Amino acid sequence: MTERSPMLPPERTRTLILASALLRGAVAAGLGLGSLAVLVTVLWISSPYPDSGPGGALRTAAGIWLLAHGAELLRPDTLSGVPAPVGVVPLLLVAGPVWLAHRAARDAAEQDEAGRRPSQAGVFCAVTAGYLLVVAGAAAYARGGSLRVVPETLAFPVALVVAGAAAAGVWTAAGRPFGPLPSWAPLVLQEAMARTLFRDRAEAVCRAAATGAAALLGGGALVVAVALGRNAAAAQESFLVLSGDWSGRTAVLLLAVALVPNAALWGAAYGLGPGFALGTGATATPLGLSGAPAVPDFPLLAAVPEPGAATPLNWAACAVPVVAALAVAWCVLRRAAPADGPRARAWSPRETALTTGLAALGCGALMALLTAAAGGPLGTGALGAFGPVGWLAGPAALAWTAIVGVPAALLVRLWRLREPGWAWRRDVPEETGKTPEEAGERKGKRKRAKKAAPVEPKRAAASAAPVTPEPVTAPDGDAMDDDDDAGFEPYDFLPTDPWHEHEKDLHGKDLHGKDWHGKDEREARWASLKQGSGGLMADFPAHIPAALRSDEPSAAPADNDGRSAQGTQGAQGAPGATP
Repeated sequence: MTERSPMLPPERTRTLILASALLRGAVAAGLGLGSLAVLVTVLWISSPYPDSGPGGALRTAAGIWLLAHGAELLRPDTLSGVPAPVGVVPLLLVAGPVWLAHRAARDAAEQDEAGRRPSQAGVFCAVTAGYLLVVAGAAAYARGGSLRVVPETLAFPVALVVAGAAAAGVWTAAGRPFGPLPSWAPLVLQEAMARTLFRDRAEAVCRAAATGAAALLGGGALVVAVALGRNAAAAQESFLVLSGDWSGRTAVLLLAVALVPNAALWGAAYGLGPGFALGTGATATPLGLSGAPAVPDFPLLAAVPEPGAATPLNWAACAVPVVAALAVAWCVLRRAAPADGPRARAWSPRETALTTGLAALGCGALMALLTAAAGGPLGTGALGAFGPVGWLAGPAALAWTAIVGVPAALLVRLWRLREPGWAWRRDVPEETGKTPEEAGERKGKRKRAKKAAPVEPKRAAASAAPVTPEPVTAPDGDAMDDDDDAGFEPYDFLPTDPWHEHEKDLHGKDLHGKDWHGKDEREARWASLKQGSGGLMADFPAHIPAALRSDEPSAAPADNDGRSAQGTQGAQGAPGATP
């Protein structure tokens, strides 16, 4: 006897799937909040002089967790009595909540054991709703703490960050497809996404834009590292002054590590040209630091340049966007004109320039978004603006990558597709299918044949006596014409250049005045073809029956053995055919 599980109706099955997705979203948010609460609680326990009880520590953890989603916080306890905003988000903290929301949506959208996939829209809405329920509870709990949440920021950007992470998870579960678009999308976009060529170009644009943004981040991190190395003593002094016990120094170190991506974006904005704000009255650019900076005491801020005019070392930061633009061009050329791909599959100059320009546009959009998230207010008054300005850094990234990247992509494409240098590429000719070595040998033979002086067929055959094929002998009874036998001449080789056909004039003669359709030339070609066939052709020279010749009298047709009737019966003294 076998047992069978009860079958649930489809409506109830969909309800269970959506309930499971809702629970997954809530659990993902709880894991992120719980992990941060444990860390803050450990630091609170290890602190010798805590300012509040465990409830205050947990409310601070809830506020920091919401800050990791992009929410803006307020510090009500200030000397002036005016709440001070805290809008600089440690970008390293954002990775945890985004990854948890992404994983929850991905697991909820995967197929079940029966191979059925739940509704993607339903899973997205359920996971997002479950996560945002925990966000709302954490915001309500943090209202009585030292870091309160600005309610307006819960809708934007907190809800937008959670929805984006959940959408990415659903897209990952579906296999990261580029299309088809939803039914409510414009018809023009749906038709464009249906084309394979459009999807390939869109994928190349996205990859190149991400590569450019990553290059800018790496270059900015290098700029910050060099500046911190030059001012290592000031950074160490700031680190030791902020706290005197090991628990406080641990907290400062963790905060500095969480702000490393922010520092890299500040360095990228510095290299791009707009720089970053050090308060409402000071701006640091490669040309120098102008105004009176309001710099708090923090180790990472020791990398800020000194006030005054810039030095050549500060100008060297402008090499960062140049390298990023070259990286964008290189990424596009991997698809537009690959070094080991056939030449016929290379993109046109227009497609290469358009793809590079779109990649530059995407890189500028990414940098505008990231630099806007890397800065924000740290207080009131002079600290109301701190960090790079997104609407300036984004257009600067677009200008650098487009002005440098597009010409670089076109020049490298032209270099790779140049005629004289194409042979050194690991390319396989499509028309022959030969290996690169054979193709190079064949090209060398063509060049030598073109440089050599024209040689008569008889003289060429005499000079190449060791490799001349054996003379062809006809059967005993063959009645070939004497003119045909006398006119037979071996031919050295046929020209392999397809443009040789253009050397003949309209009257059937080549440039040397010889008749292309003459009897001697035809038989010479036939002998050359027989020699190159490897023994596959018949062992007799080409012969056109006399009945088909316009300049000779008609003759009797030949029998199956290739001998004419005159050769077997009309010869004097020859015996008759044996029955």
